[in-house]
Amino acid sequence: MNARSDNTSDQHPNSHPHPNSSANTDSAVGSVGVVTPQNFHFAEPLTLECNRTLPSFDLMVETYGTLNRDKSNAILICHALSGNHHAAGFHSADDKKAGWWDNMIGPNKAIDTNQFYVVCVNNIGSCFGSTGPTTINPDSVGSDSVSSDSVDSNSSNEPQVYGPDFPLITIKDWVKTQAMLSDRLGIDVWHAIVGGSMGGMQALQWSVDYPERLKRCVVIASTPKLSAQNIAFNEVARQSILSDPDFKDGRYIQEGTYPRRGLILARMVGHITYLTDDAMKAKFGRDLKSGKFMYGYDVEFQVESYLRYQGERFSENFDANTYLLMTKALDYFDPTRDYPSTVAKDTTESAVQIEDSIAASVESSKANAQSELEDAVTTIEDIESDRQQELSALKAAFAHTQCQYLVVSFTTDWRFAPERSQEIVDALMATGKPVSYINIDAPHGHDSFLFDIPRYMGAVKGFLTAPFITPSRSATGERS
Repeated sequence: MNARSDNTSDQHPNSHPHPNSSANTDSAVGSVGVVTPQNFHFAEPLTLECNRTLPSFDLMVETYGTLNRDKSNAILICHALSGNHHAAGFHSADDKKAGWWDNMIGPNKAIDTNQFYVVCVNNIGSCFGSTGPTTINPDSVGSDSVSSDSVDSNSSNEPQVYGPDFPLITIKDWVKTQAMLSDRLGIDVWHAIVGGSMGGMQALQWSVDYPERLKRCVVIASTPKLSAQNIAFNEVARQSILSDPDFKDGRYIQEGTYPRRGLILARMVGHITYLTDDAMKAKFGRDLKSGKFMYGYDVEFQVESYLRYQGERFSENFDANTYLLMTKALDYFDPTRDYPSTVAKDTTESAVQIEDSIAASVESSKANAQSELEDAVTTIEDIESDRQQELSALKAAFAHTQCQYLVVSFTTDWRFAPERSQEIVDALMATGKPVSYINIDAPHGHDSFLFDIPRYMGAVKGFLTAPFITPSRSATGERS
């Protein structure tokens, strides 16, 4: 695994060296050690939300710890945008970089592998071994089985990768494949499903789609759906890739090119949103790389050098078509889609009545003044209407859930601000679901969910080891 396994910065917050066997034995908090990924092949067709079907698919998976006899100690880890299955440990004795959540997962850590059997799966559409744009499209080979390692991508007579022909996917699709993996592993009910950022969205979707199959749901630095601003950031990133001349309509592998510049720009845009102004000021300020102005368009400020470096690294290890797919999956996420709001109609009717009343009261006013007043009132009504609709829809989606929740946000996260987590908490509390909420003071912005923050790690560990609150018990939730 070369790429960073999350949707945040490539600055790895974990600084654990590779554990020696003797040191790891003596350590109170250690690593899971060397791990080997497993490939699970699913021969059955998979129908996606976009109404297209994958004839078969593979999932790359890593596991840590031991599954107990009744298979009641399993925890599923859901990765973020640029992530994969390598959440903890090392892939070899020479590997210097641990898995992306190594500070969270391991012996005596927040997700304790002495106690739990931990599973992390790479989602379809990715570029780390699960079926995605960089794997062979079976339509190009018929019934023959062809390894991607043997493909000459420049030959029209040879099997071809999916490339841009890979179907658009959703978080609901990912959860469906994870449920299929659960069946394969013989895990009927997960002790917990845990995820940060886009991983938190998957955990939330799990609780809605398969309420009887998880006991605990941990949603970290996430949101019930993307805001218009977040969708806008994703669109700028996508256009950076799509407008790169080397993108070749997504067939860059066949053409022997790669949209490196576009992917660098996309990552730079995304990376800015994962940090805070204060964090960037503290780290870089307005420091100049050479100590003086060069009066040109090459790198002059340290922050420019940092962003370009991160973009360069990312472009070397990630696939452009995968980046497009993942950001669209983020945009599409909405666990309330199948649960229409029950207040939308009443609120709309109320807004119409208010508008009519206002129009009548200012009928004698000048046309422009009347228009301005109506616009202002309509804006206020629309905001309140949207808020009530969102709350009502979330309540409808959560009404049949059976797990207990831990929702974690971070004070400086402006990509998925604490207010978005509070929307989830408010809806859960309104439906009487067991929910705990903690807003962690941290300076790292959205990246905070990757850092070893004692209060954060303690909250996760405490939640996972606390007694399960049965669905029959009324709960009002708690905040911290």
